[in-house]
Amino acid sequence: MNIVLLGSPGIGKGTAATKLSKKLGIAHISTGDMLRENVAQKTKLGVEAKSYMDKGLLVPDSLVIEMMKKCLQKKDCKNGFILDGFPRTINQAEEIGKEIKIDKVINIQASDEIIIDRLSKRKVCGKCGFVYHLIYIKPKKEGVCDKCGGKLYQRKDEKPEAITERLKVYRNETEPLIDYYKEKGILADVDGSGTPEEEFESVLKAVS
Repeated sequence: MNIVLLGSPGIGKGTAATKLSKKLGIAHISTGDMLRENVAQKTKLGVEAKSYMDKGLLVPDSLVIEMMKKCLQKKDCKNGFILDGFPRTINQAEEIGKEIKIDKVINIQASDEIIIDRLSKRKVCGKCGFVYHLIYIKPKKEGVCDKCGGKLYQRKDEKPEAITERLKVYRNETEPLIDYYKEKGILADVDGSGTPEEEFESVLKAVS
């Protein structure tokens, strides 16, 4: 099964996708991880993408599509996959639709207030990249990663002012996808305002 998870930044797509990937035994492709990996490796695409990410803006379609096509060619995608953070625009949806068939699209929803609160409490390990949350996934020692001892930090795009801009861009560029997939009859709305466990159960039910 080929699944797309839609939802604003901070809605919990990554957490739900990771659990769903293990449950269904299919690949999890995170656009965010893919972009950050390219940025960290300072690839040509990564350097260009970084200038947009630092401002809380969406990376242009051409860059993301090029990276995504490479991911979908991997062997672990043959039995199905979960796209987390892609597509983000109608153009991306149309381009990916030429390559593969999307079976189900899950639209996870929550208010802006909940999103801003969630993202502002996120901390990331600068060494291994593990993501913590000061409510749901607390590190044993404040500011230190449990897994590798790396220092935790807050991403520039997860500070309140950047989050507000990201939500604005999401509404303008990504929300039209909801109607796009609804017209195709493959969209399911899911409540993402609860705990990560409650959200996952709702997502699992929607794809079953």
